[in-house]
Amino acid sequence: MKKTILSKRHMILVVLLTFSCKIVAQDYENQFIWKSMHVTASAYNSLASQTNSNPNITAFLDSLTPGLKCIAVSRDLLKLGLKHNTPVKIEGLEGIYLVKDKMHSKWTKHIDIYMGVDVDAAINWGRKHVKIKYGRPKTN
Repeated sequence: MKKTILSKRHMILVVLLTFSCKIVAQDYENQFIWKSMHVTASAYNSLASQTNSNPNITAFLDSLTPGLKCIAVSRDLLKLGLKHNTPVKIEGLEGIYLVKDKMHSKWTKHIDIYMGVDVDAAINWGRKHVKIKYGRPKTN
């Protein structure tokens, strides 16, 4: 009898969590006006050979850890509204990425997708021209 009660409680908890996650995702979608543009997208890793002597710290002083969905943006995109923590959807990839880093000023209309320490994944991504959508907060 006790086992059945726990199972029912677990099912209720799973249903509530699933429902609440969908509500949060929908609310998140509705918090922004989504604008789109085409950019060049490459990938990078948090390795000293690709960044600097402190590869886990971004130009915005955020800490990177493998598994985070983050991007670096060229500085011209900062001026267009892709500022620190701006949510970004990238064509061909699932989920929402956050702007957490800035690229060198030599790059324009370019994003760099963070791929942890998985160098093969970054190489396989290569360089592509993709459409992105980025969220601008709605003003009331």
